Parts: sequence; C-alpha cells; structure tokens
Amino acid sequence: MSSEHIDEASGISTTGHEWDGIKELNNPLPRWWVTTFCITIVWAAAYTIAFPAWPMLSSATSGVLGYSSRNDVKHELAAAEAAKGKYVAAIEQKTVSEIAADDGLREFAVAAGGATFKVNCVQCHGSGAQGSKGFPNLNDDDWLWGGEVEQIQQTIAHGIRFASDPDTRQSEMPAFADVLQPEQILQVSAYVASLSGPVRDKTLIQPGAKVFEENCAACHGESAKGGRDVGAPDLTDAIWLYGSGESAIAAQVRAPRQGVMPAWGARLGETKVKELAVYVHSLGGGE
Repeated sequence: MSSEHIDEASGISTTGHEWDGIKELNNPLPRWWVTTFCITIVWAAAYTIAFPAWPMLSSATSGVLGYSSRNDVKHELAAAEAAKGKYVAAIEQKTVSEIAADDGLREFAVAAGGATFKVNCVQCHGSGAQGSKGFPNLNDDDWLWGGEVEQIQQTIAHGIRFASDPDTRQSEMPAFADVLQPEQILQVSAYVASLSGPVRDKTLIQPGAKVFEENCAACHGESAKGGRDVGAPDLTDAIWLYGSGESAIAAQVRAPRQGVMPAWGARLGETKVKELAVYVHSLGGGE
C-alpha cells in the first residue's frame, strides 16, 4: 500500500516533510535550472584541468594552459617600469630647476615624490605636510633655509644638524639663560612678541629692542626678518615652530630647542631626492 500523500489543493505529492502543518510539495526542479547546474559542473571540471586549481603539498596543479597570475603581475610591473624609465633617466640627468620647468617631468616628479613623501616624511610633517609643533609646515612660504627648489633639495639630501653628514645644514642658537639676566630675557621676549602681535607690558618693548640689537640681530637681522644663511627664522611674522607668545619665546631664548632632520640623500638616492624636492616645492609654499 502506497504511503504517498497527495496535496488536495494542487494535486501534487508531498515529500513527507511537514513544519507547523505546512507540507512540502515534491515539485521537480525546473529543467532550465537543472541544465544550468550541469553546465556549471562541466565548466568547473574543465577549469580545474586548464588552470591552476588543486592544492598539492608544496605547490598546486599548473593546468594544461600553464597560466600564472604571478607572471601576469610580473609582466605588468615590468611594463610599468619600462614606461616610466624614460622619465627616471631624464630626472637623473637634469637639475631640479630643469625638472620643474618641464611640464611632463614635473608632473611625473610630483607624483613620484608624493609617494616617497607618504612613506618617509608624514611621520613628522603630517599627511598633508602641514607640520606640527617642532616640525615645519611645508605648505606656507616661511623657509628657514630658503624655499627655492634647489634649496629644498639641499635640505632633503643633507638634512639639518645631522651629525653623520658633513654637508648638513648647521645652525645653533645659544642658550641665553647663560648670557642674559632674567629681566633681559623678559624684555627681549616682549620685544620679539610685539613684532607680530600685542604684548602684556609695553614698557618692556624698548629695553627689549636694545637687548635684541646687542645679542640677536647678528643672526636674525636688524629688522628681525631672519637670516637664511644661518637658518635664523623671521621673527616678524605669525609663524612659530615651537609656539607663540611671550612665555614660549622666553622659553626658547633661555634654552632653545634644536631640531634635527635626517639626511635623506644616502637612503633615497639622488633621483628620489630630486622628485621629493619638486613635490615639496609644488605644495604651494615653494619660491
């Protein structure tokens, strides 16, 4: 005797499965679906024969076509290197000024230099080259050693106060706590602060100007506009590396902080230094 159950509403037999009074109809799969499923099985089998597919102990089956995605990537990288080879060769032969004057080379150098900057420079100067306390903003036009592309190249290649490079840029501000009286430090700090903003006690400005003339003008200039030959900053603008205001200025006068920048020439090579110099110069603050 057959135990098959026929659904009254549809006239189709059920599978015997039931959930909460709902019975599953034993409908056959659509023919198009079965055909498609069979095709995918055949396709999968053919694929595993033609292409690398089955893992082995130390490698995988290579497939009868011998295809390798690694070789594809290798060929693409080789093609990219060949495409940029002419630009790299031209940059090796030209000065940074010549590179900056050539539209094609400049575009390539800015792109390559930007990539180098992201790997090596963002840790100190920030992802947007905006700098932070103690690390210069490379987007503005305030340059201790000059913002022309050759001067930027020199700074990148040999660094600042980098002991192991004989051609590094050198400057050292004396610790005036050993030279000036505390009252004189307050006076000169007030004078310097007054060059770019208001001060609390204006009576300190005039004597501070005299202290400045006798002790600071030799490096910063009589007008306090700075001296790029010795890396002395312009004290008349509102750009400060270690903080603004009389207290911050006084702290720097007493015991100046001397930043160090590595010499990147030996690590990156001359070509990448040129690209990096052109990139930094292009940020907007280059002269």
